Amino acid sequence: MNRPNTAGEAVHRTPVLIVGGSLVGLSMSLFLGRLGVPHTLVERHAGTSIHPRGRGNNVRTMELFRTAGVERRIAEAASVLADNHGILQTPSLAGDAGEWLFREIDPGGGLARFSPAGWCLCSQNDLEPVLLASARELGGDLRFGTEMMSFDQDPDGVTAHLKSRETGEHTTVRADYLVAADGPRSPVRERLGIGQNGPGDLFHNVSVTFTSRDLAGVVDDRKFIVCYLTSPDADGALLPVDNREHWVFHAPWHPEHGETLEEFTDERCAAHIRRAVGVPDLDVTITGRAAWHAAERVAERYTEGRVFLAGDSAHEMSPTGAFGSNTGIQDAHNLAWKLAAVLDGRAGVALLDSYDAERRPVAEATSARASSRSVEHSHPGYTPADATAAVAGRRGGILNVALGYRYPRGAVLGADPTAPVVPDALALTGEPGTRAPHLWLDRAGTRISTLDLYERSLVLLSGEDGAWHEAAGRLSLPVESYRVGEGPDADLTPEAGTDWTGAHGITRDGAVLIRPDGFVAWRCTQRPADAETALREAVTTLLCRP
Repeated sequence: MNRPNTAGEAVHRTPVLIVGGSLVGLSMSLFLGRLGVPHTLVERHAGTSIHPRGRGNNVRTMELFRTAGVERRIAEAASVLADNHGILQTPSLAGDAGEWLFREIDPGGGLARFSPAGWCLCSQNDLEPVLLASARELGGDLRFGTEMMSFDQDPDGVTAHLKSRETGEHTTVRADYLVAADGPRSPVRERLGIGQNGPGDLFHNVSVTFTSRDLAGVVDDRKFIVCYLTSPDADGALLPVDNREHWVFHAPWHPEHGETLEEFTDERCAAHIRRAVGVPDLDVTITGRAAWHAAERVAERYTEGRVFLAGDSAHEMSPTGAFGSNTGIQDAHNLAWKLAAVLDGRAGVALLDSYDAERRPVAEATSARASSRSVEHSHPGYTPADATAAVAGRRGGILNVALGYRYPRGAVLGADPTAPVVPDALALTGEPGTRAPHLWLDRAGTRISTLDLYERSLVLLSGEDGAWHEAAGRLSLPVESYRVGEGPDADLTPEAGTDWTGAHGITRDGAVLIRPDGFVAWRCTQRPADAETALREAVTTLLCRP
């Protein structure tokens, strides 16, 4: 909607303005579009990423994309690397030396007990076009080649000034809220004066794209996600793009020693790759290079008035484990449902305070885990001052970080405020503040996961006796209610042998309330004398309603 301002200039009005159109900004657009929230996204670059990077999408992220209806499209875009698994570490690829740091992402298929989704290896240059197309299909106003020049906020909204990098045309936008997904050097964060905590820079690499037809024969059947090559005079990380001809090599870069990016000539990069691989006459044609910086930093706060930080603008972390982009996408999902609830009047504005309370501790815990994982994998170019302490700081394996993180504080009731954000072991047992358990259900003849129920509103699960279901119906509050059981009155029937109440930590007459992002908001292990009052108080408190 465009309206003139006092100077006669057209003002574009939108509920949410997203600044930044990479993975996190596009995901925010997708999630808001799914929830019916009109929004505008601006991205200074003319198009999506052309560099193959940020390829690891973990199980939690794929759950979110499943709910958003794009899981299948992403799998199709990622099909070329569908058979790549594991991380190899070796002095060279010539011969059989080396060891697998891990051979399979999900050995034995045990992940299926916890999730209907799985990890997906889809490079950023393949994933972003899927998100862009899907967001536009949902009505998103996405403007590439457009830069935000400045912004100001007041108690009622945010006023931003945009410029088309192609035409030079200026536009004023008036938004209720602004989401800054504008990267690690975030101009929005700088403009707000928000500082950062953490160790800072960890190491620097140059990402080199190249072609080599003979390298596939050297790699042979070792279909890895990444191979760490550890030759003392030519270390680096090799990543396949198509397993045939196109590859990426991450070479250590030491600007702290005066080394410049210009020193990474085609000749130097090609020679480095040949030495690292162990084949002196390997055919190598350099096609591009880009510097990147690994760091561990988290913003001091994620919100300032009506402006929110998400993704790299809020946190930076080592790339080992692909935690950074996944954490950012999950930021977007957490914030999207809360913005939607506030904008349509289902929730009070205080609900938005829970975004910082929930997501910032997750970033702090996850970034520390990413750094320790870089030590464990001896990431090329990374030599921490105290490697022993870095590894000792880890908490359990990767799955408890990717899927088991929790919200001890925020929009949850009954969570243990002293519980670690990242637990030592994966435990998804219906505890408030944790991701709700995955169980297979039958709904009118269709097999679905419990996680497929959670997207647009709070969801109440209770037994088929109907007491909780009837209480929810009398609330006149935004709650979807389902009776779970095997009888004729049940809305959902668990798969044979499934104890759905035990999985959620309640008795047969208890109930559990799940948020739109699939996290347990509240549970009542046994039905109280007045279920309606208990439920009303829980929903009212969670949504910050008067």
